[in-house]
Amino acid sequence: MMDLSIETYYNKHSGVPIIDVRSPGEYNKGHIPGAVNIPLFSNEERADVGTVYKQKGQEKAIELGYTYVKPKLQWFLDKSLRYAPSKKVVVYCWRGGMRSHAFAEHLENNGFIDVKVIHKGYKAYRNFVLAAFTWKVDLKVIGGYTGSGKTHILHNLKELGCQIIDLECLACHKGSAFGSIGEKLQPTVEQFENNLFDQWRKFDFTKPVYIEDESHSIGAVKVPISLYNTIRTSMVYFLDVPKQIRAHALVKDYAAIDDEQLKTGIRKITKRLGGVTTNEAIEALNSKDYYKVAMLALNYYDKAYMRGVSNRQSDKIIYIELHDTDWRNNALFIKNEIESTVSY
Repeated sequence: MMDLSIETYYNKHSGVPIIDVRSPGEYNKGHIPGAVNIPLFSNEERADVGTVYKQKGQEKAIELGYTYVKPKLQWFLDKSLRYAPSKKVVVYCWRGGMRSHAFAEHLENNGFIDVKVIHKGYKAYRNFVLAAFTWKVDLKVIGGYTGSGKTHILHNLKELGCQIIDLECLACHKGSAFGSIGEKLQPTVEQFENNLFDQWRKFDFTKPVYIEDESHSIGAVKVPISLYNTIRTSMVYFLDVPKQIRAHALVKDYAAIDDEQLKTGIRKITKRLGGVTTNEAIEALNSKDYYKVAMLALNYYDKAYMRGVSNRQSDKIIYIELHDTDWRNNALFIKNEIESTVSY
């Protein structure tokens, strides 16, 4: 058995299967992407052990822990073998302490040929994740009013060989009152950061990274503050697309969605739209006039986005006019425009 730092894990062992032996509750709150959960204790067992530790001391807590673990010893082996048939594995717990080392020793004593433990555990990993978002990066921030096709542009930039981060995809939310429609359940804030880091660590930081201009919050999750500050201070390339074109683009993206979900989204911004406009939007939705709904919503979203843009330095905004929704051609045009203004 050998302890290794989280940096060494990523530099030399990231392809090795990794096991998280913390409780399911700890794992669900946040874990290293790709790690399988083989919990030493259930949520309830962990709570019991913690209570005994506080009330009766470490020795009694260890005794209780062993009582819980003993019936599962074969299950630990069976599940570990299914996940890591090569018998090579990396293990971690919260602090890289008793849980991970006991589990690793059990595997070693039963035929595993290479078992490593993350030094200082998940806590060290989390510190590493948050520090990573302070790394120097050349962000190219794609901005623009709602419906400008920013996400479409990002993915076409990726097809053109650019490095991109799709924060909304990682957040399972499109970042507006309608943002949860058609999306999976959002990850926890912690897991969002972990998943983001899993992409971040793979970038070549000698080259630019394209990212969408986002608020600090995307639904229930938050962009790491270091990254958010970099977004806010980087050059933003504002996609200037006529409102009518943006409205048609929104109809394509949202019209196939259940109307009741769209109504819920409209009602979420009633205070901002005003009662009269909200009723007008609901009536248009009932009449299947999705274009009118989009135009009414854009009146609000355009004002809201412009308030955010007004807080940026004017010399940090470059406007790029687009006249259609041919996102691939637009992405190529944007890439050429941006690359013509900088040198690497």
